[in-house]
Amino acid sequence: MKTKYIIYILLALAIGALIYNKFFSTRAKKIHQETTSGGGKGKRGRNGPVAVKLMIAKDTVLDNNIDVTGSIDANEKVNLVSETSGNITGIYFQEGSHVKKGQLLVKVYNQDQLAALKQVQYQIALAKQNENRNKILLQKEAISQQEYDTSLTNLNSLQAQAEMLKAQIAKTEIRAPFSGTIGLRNVSPGGYLSPNTTIASLVNVDPAKITFAVPEKYLPLISKGTKVTFNVTSSDENFKALVYAIEPSIDVNSRTITVRAKADNPNGILKAGSFAKINLQLDQIPKTIMLPTECVVPGLKTSIVYVYHHGIALDKPVKTDVRTATRVQITSGIKPGDSVVISGIIQMRPKVPLKIVKVIK
Repeated sequence: MKTKYIIYILLALAIGALIYNKFFSTRAKKIHQETTSGGGKGKRGRNGPVAVKLMIAKDTVLDNNIDVTGSIDANEKVNLVSETSGNITGIYFQEGSHVKKGQLLVKVYNQDQLAALKQVQYQIALAKQNENRNKILLQKEAISQQEYDTSLTNLNSLQAQAEMLKAQIAKTEIRAPFSGTIGLRNVSPGGYLSPNTTIASLVNVDPAKITFAVPEKYLPLISKGTKVTFNVTSSDENFKALVYAIEPSIDVNSRTITVRAKADNPNGILKAGSFAKINLQLDQIPKTIMLPTECVVPGLKTSIVYVYHHGIALDKPVKTDVRTATRVQITSGIKPGDSVVISGIIQMRPKVPLKIVKVIK
């Protein structure tokens, strides 16, 4: 029992010693005085000048550009199909090769049409002789006008029949509608070809088309001939294009307008369907003030910029417009020659003392 009391007494003494050292010792009193009086180094830290960097505002040239995304489209693209059905008698192209406009690509069986055409041509030759003979007889009044008209009608009918057969024969030969690169074929020699069967795709990507959308507020700044710079993930090269067409209506859902530009692609680097990062040059502002984005403090109604004036910070309401990746255009509130605070913005308050560590001109 006595041992338990002794332990309690020792614990109480230890707790009492801790409390005394924390609140009643000479060191504790000193720390309390320094923190409550605000003296020493703490006071100088709070009330001393804030070290800042300044930038001298000046007029500069602003290239008004916007960055958007788009896609690469082929100048011309078509899926090759046949207008007639039949067995394939020949394939005259290599997959992935370049073909010229009018080049024969695939041929379908047409021997029956050729034989029918030859028969009609024989009939046309005979009908021409008959029509010529009746024409002479009509001039001699040996036959009636009706008899001559009958022979002429027969000749014209046979000639029309021959033209129809020629058109049918032409449909059995699938030719390239334009020059370009032909893709992978889906048919084989001897196979049956129907109008529903895609033979291959034909693509022309020189020039390449770049399709993208821009916000409607930029519509007055875009016209035919507007310059476009873009790049694709498959190449490190920067490509150039010119706007050649603008959609006449605005998309009601996105409030954007579709624009299309053309870019030379002689080496075929640009592929249809590729993703493009586009920089659109809208116009150039010859004289304006541009400041680092971080020095402009946004507000509910207006933005604030701090300037150095006789050793203290002054807040100036400003209006902004165009923004780039690192800078923002100031349209009012700052004039050339103002010393703008560009660092220590978190510590800025009106009339805070400032200490200049660097001036950027």
